[in-house]
Amino acid sequence: MEVYFYGVTSDEPIIRPRRVGYRYIEMNPSQTHLMRSCVLYKAGTMLSSITKHILHCCLLLIVILIFEFVSGGLQWNTDKTEQLDPWVRYGVFGVLTLYLLRSVTFLSFPQVLFNFVGLTIYNAFPDKVVLKGSPLLAPFICIRIVTRGDYPQLVKTNVNRNLNKCIEAGLENFQIEVVSDKPIGLVAHRRIREIVVPANYRTSSGALFKARALQYCLENSVNELADHDWIVHLDEETLMTENSVRGILNFVLDGKHQFGQGLITYANEDVVNWITTLADSFRVADDMGKLRLQFTMFHKPLFSMKGSYVVTQMAAEREVSFNNGLDGSVAEDCFFAMKAFSQGYTFNFVDGEMWEKSPFTLWDFVQQRKRWLQGAVAGV
Repeated sequence: MEVYFYGVTSDEPIIRPRRVGYRYIEMNPSQTHLMRSCVLYKAGTMLSSITKHILHCCLLLIVILIFEFVSGGLQWNTDKTEQLDPWVRYGVFGVLTLYLLRSVTFLSFPQVLFNFVGLTIYNAFPDKVVLKGSPLLAPFICIRIVTRGDYPQLVKTNVNRNLNKCIEAGLENFQIEVVSDKPIGLVAHRRIREIVVPANYRTSSGALFKARALQYCLENSVNELADHDWIVHLDEETLMTENSVRGILNFVLDGKHQFGQGLITYANEDVVNWITTLADSFRVADDMGKLRLQFTMFHKPLFSMKGSYVVTQMAAEREVSFNNGLDGSVAEDCFFAMKAFSQGYTFNFVDGEMWEKSPFTLWDFVQQRKRWLQGAVAGV
């Protein structure tokens, strides 16, 4: 929380306010002196982002070493008196089965390797995103939110919060576009556009669900964007931050890559279900590790892409399209990334983070993962 402090001393009626945020607190002389001491102490003891990252890497290495020692992968004393011949003990069939099961664990090795490298070579505690250009020079940005319309109040609340956050961050040339299967009833605003997908709308390939709604936005009779404009894809529960707005601006001002993906975190504000939130912490590690590495170093979706906090150039998105049939509708983000990669488009990582909520129940969590797995298999 950022705070403004007002202090009163015997020498001057009101001292100049110290800007540490947005709240104003009236303080007496003793409190003012104490607060100044605390601020100086905090400034002297606060760790830099580089120091935090080094400590993070050291802790990661310690955890790996402890696991290896506990599991028997590393041992202090390698002298063993007992020699076991597995071929005699378990037989040919048993040994081949055990070796096959051990080999299966290597299927995840590429992802583990990319996660490890990404979490170590890139700063896991980045500083505040700094703008590399003026927001006035940025191209038009459409923040597109796709929803089924089952929770209109949630959509209204998050649209207002994202609108205010964009304005606070200095974003000028933008519009928030809500695409829904049902009317939401958003308040009329020059920066807000509501699109209701007709119930009788059909794509030529039979695309369904979110892919159908996204393809509807690309129709000439609906689309208002130019080829050089940009689209930021969000889910209905996604909340933007000032860092994410600045990261998006830097990405579109750079203009070297047609697609981008950013970091999403989950343990923000009120946590509804700690179990699912902790389970989603793995997704945060994925974003900071393998996704960041694949996009920053290789500029390719080697391990797919998520469907929220995605930045796309209008011309490239229309060329790739979401009109990919039923197989490309369950996990439309994964299919879209593979199709864009096959057409030669490049990707990059977008700085800054956005906030989302984890599923509220374990059943919703399991169903979400089941849908992703089925969609990935269908896409492949």
